[in-house]
Amino acid sequence: MSLATDAVLAQTDAPADAPTERLDVRELGPPKPLAETLELLPTLDDDTVLIQYNDRAPQHLYPKLEDRGYDYETVDTDEATVTVIWNR
Repeated sequence: MSLATDAVLAQTDAPADAPTERLDVRELGPPKPLAETLELLPTLDDDTVLIQYNDRAPQHLYPKLEDRGYDYETVDTDEATVTVIWNR
């Protein structure tokens, strides 16, 4: 997987054996990354881990994820800020 997805997942508490879905929002201006992420999450299976690639930490997304019952961790890489999101 590109952007070293396996290495990023290994740095988080996300389920390592779960299916993943990628969402690259690095080229989108606010509030599109937030909106696209929140629109995509309910369409995914409960065991799917969403991996969001952004150009910054999505600070406004975090409280919305908490309100909706998701766990998340953000890892900075050379290519992107990667937020891994999964169901509790």
